[in-house]
This record gives sequence, structure tokens and C-alpha cells, in this order.
Amino acid sequence: MKLSASRETILKPLRAVIGVVERRQTMPILGHVLLAVQENQLSVTATDLEVELLAQTEVETESQGAITVPGRKLYDICRALPEGAKIDLSVSGDKLTLKAGRSRFTLSTLRAVDFPTVEEIATQQTLTTKQQTFQKLLEKTHFSMAQQDVRYYLNGLLLETEDTTLRAVATDGHRLALSELKLKSAAEKNEQVIVPRKGVLELQRLLNDEGDVDLTIGAGHIRVHLNGIRFTSKLIDGRFPEYNKVVPNDIKSVITANRGLLRQALQRASILSNEKYRGVRLDLGENNLNIKANNPEQEEAEETLEVEYDGPSMEIGFNVNYLLDALSAVDEDQVQLGLSDANSSCLIKGPTTKNAKFVVMPMRL
Repeated sequence: MKLSASRETILKPLRAVIGVVERRQTMPILGHVLLAVQENQLSVTATDLEVELLAQTEVETESQGAITVPGRKLYDICRALPEGAKIDLSVSGDKLTLKAGRSRFTLSTLRAVDFPTVEEIATQQTLTTKQQTFQKLLEKTHFSMAQQDVRYYLNGLLLETEDTTLRAVATDGHRLALSELKLKSAAEKNEQVIVPRKGVLELQRLLNDEGDVDLTIGAGHIRVHLNGIRFTSKLIDGRFPEYNKVVPNDIKSVITANRGLLRQALQRASILSNEKYRGVRLDLGENNLNIKANNPEQEEAEETLEVEYDGPSMEIGFNVNYLLDALSAVDEDQVQLGLSDANSSCLIKGPTTKNAKFVVMPMRL
């Protein structure tokens, strides 16, 4: 295998895939990237056995072939070379040589045939939507995914197709985020799949363009094509909770507030909240919201805010971080918090928004 290309040409696909190369791994080959050259095209593949990324670029080739090299080292070398430098890559025996100007590097390699790749997935349906719309869908829900929960099906994001709707739902058992987008055409079938946490975060990093994105859902994988990059992720094999039962539908009282002012008040009060439990108390009266926080050091914070509220007086506690995350995901200047009583979950949404809602469970303080 022998090729030549500019520093930027090789750096672009490396930058696209390097996010899934683990610094510490159980198998040495997972610290490598697969370089494959065929007909003036270089393919760079990285995987952690859960997520796989493949990016391609045009290069000048003298001979074809495939090899794996330490991903981080190759990326760091290319990044450290001067802009516009011409890079020559060649493989001899079990070593890869990189030459650029007066610089020369020799890297160890492993056999390409030993690199674990996902070639074909058993396609069940393909969906097309705008990149920016899909990115927004993930942004409005990803923060509610669980982290390392024993209920493994919560450590990911539910994607659900229903006619012309693609729905994303995430929950960690204490809060829930739900968002929807309209598809260009009706889905071939109504189904639910759970994308693992790392796959969701990697997808968010890749989505940044004006164009379309194609999602292919398979029996055990999801594959996304965008900007010359092929993203493949395993799906979590499990049953997602029935989220509709969590979303309150018997709202008796609604607080309408300025989203920015409410966020600022909560942020200030959170400074003196208990560092472990992050609890704040909301004390509701007619057109008045009192936010209180305290901690084991006997320190207290109190914020008073004018709101639209004509329900009964009520005192209810919440994790302030969960409230702030939900408020950050609301697009409107005004926000509504729906409550039924002091022991029920709070439904947060924009007054006119129908395609996104957030649920936060109360906590005892």
C-alpha cells in the first residue's frame, strides 16, 4: 500500500472517526484505525465494537491495500505537521512509514483481516430527514439518557417510527425528554429501536451540515450516511419503558414564566443547594414563585419570581439540574410548568410547542 496526499486530506477522515478510538482498550486492535486504499480512494475506519465510523477521501495511489495503524498516534502526527504539508504513506512488512518534508515516522501495524468491521446490516427500513432537524431531535432528548444504569435499556435513546413521525425519547428513571419530527414520507413500518449512549453522542458530533441524513434501521444495528461518513451502531437489545404512562395527562395547575428569568433564578439558587442531591423547593402562591435552596452547612438561598399562576398554594421539591436541562431544551421565551399536586411529576414545555415535552419527577426535601 502506497499513497500521497496533503496533510488536510488525510486529517479530515481521521478527525471524523477518532472519537470512537478508545485510549484504553481490552483488544490492541481497537486502538488502531483501518486504512484501506482502492482506486485513488482512502477509507479510514474506527470501531469500539459498539460504534463504527468510516470516512473516505480522494488520494493519489501507487499501490492498493489495507492495514491497521495506531489511530491516536497517526492523528497526532498529522495534526502536528505544518499546514499544506504533503504526506507519503507506505507499508513495508509490518511497519507503516509516513514521510512529510524532512519528517519521517515509522508506526507499528496489525493485519487488516483481524480488524472487526460491520459490513452489511439486515435492513428493515430507511428514513430520510434534514440533518439540522435530526440534530435538534437529539439535542432535545440526549441529556435525559441514563449513565451506567443497571437497567441497560435506559443507557440509550429510543427512536420510534410512527407513520410520518420520528420520535426520540430518553429517560433515566427520574426525568424524561420527548421530541418529534415529521418525516418526508411515511415510515415503512412502525417500530422502536434503542441507540446506545455513545452512539447518540458520536452522532451529535457528526451532525452539523445543511444536507439530508439517511437512517437505515436493521435488525441489530442502525446506520447513518452523512457528509461522506458512514456511522454504524449496535442497538440495545431490550424493551424501553412505556413512556406514555410517565407523561402527566391530568394537569390541574399551570405556571407560565419567562424562561430566561426562571433559569437565572434557579441557577443562582442552585449555588447553595446540597451538592449531592441538588434539591430546590418551589413554593407557589398566586402569581408568585418562591425558589428556596439550602445545604448541610446551614446556608440558604431564596429567589422570588413573578409568574402567571392561579392554582392552589403548593410546595414541591425538584433536582435543580433536571429543571435547568429541561428549560435549556425549550425554544420559546415563555415556558409552562404543569402540575397536578405536590407529589406528581412536572410537565415542562413551551406554550405553543407541540413536538417536545419534558417530565421531571419531584423529590422529597
